[in-house]
Amino acid sequence: MPVIGLSTALERARWGPWDQPAHVLARNYSDQVQAAGGIAVLLPPDPRASDDPEPWLDLLDGVVITGGADVDPEAYGAEPDPLTVGTVPERDAFEIALARGALERDVPLLGVCRGMQVMNVARGGTLIQHLPDSVGHEDHRRVMGTFDNADHDVRLASGSLAERVVGEGLHATKSHHHQGVDRIGEGFEVTGWATVDDLPETIEDPSCAFALGVQWHPEADPRSPLIPALVEEARARAVR
Repeated sequence: MPVIGLSTALERARWGPWDQPAHVLARNYSDQVQAAGGIAVLLPPDPRASDDPEPWLDLLDGVVITGGADVDPEAYGAEPDPLTVGTVPERDAFEIALARGALERDVPLLGVCRGMQVMNVARGGTLIQHLPDSVGHEDHRRVMGTFDNADHDVRLASGSLAERVVGEGLHATKSHHHQGVDRIGEGFEVTGWATVDDLPETIEDPSCAFALGVQWHPEADPRSPLIPALVEEARARAVR
């Protein structure tokens, strides 16, 4: 069974009588990995990986960089917008190193929402820090903390990895983000665009077997084929 690493957030959490800092992740990520036949392994940020992510990648057949809080603008050389909040540089550094290493080694990689943004930053790209100021609407994150009424369509490039995985050129997605990619990182191609405003919604590296970032949340949609496709590619890589 392929081993899939899932990055985790560093948050304050409550369980039983405890209220402490914790490494957390919505269970629908691991549920989808397990349902697809993979072994889900949670990856807490580790500063040692910033210098050398190889020991982590040696253990994994695939990587999912998960969603979460804003990326610290310092990671891509920008001044923070007042609406950029909740940044965790420790997490940024770990995930950027993990994404960069996975891309270099051609380890199957899926970036989800923030994870797509992390992939872009790992290759020298930049981010739009508050989309409503740029696109003039709130459609990418209508209600904080829920995917209710958060669906919109994404147009996918013909022949792209994203189109092949989802099996259609117009794909309904669940959206919850207020940031997006701006300058595209080296080696990536934009292969998906929001129909509401043409915001880039997928990036991929055609030189890799499976390196895909999506701006939406496939883990929130049990019908989405994206995480199962990542697991299947990881299984094939493990066999090879």
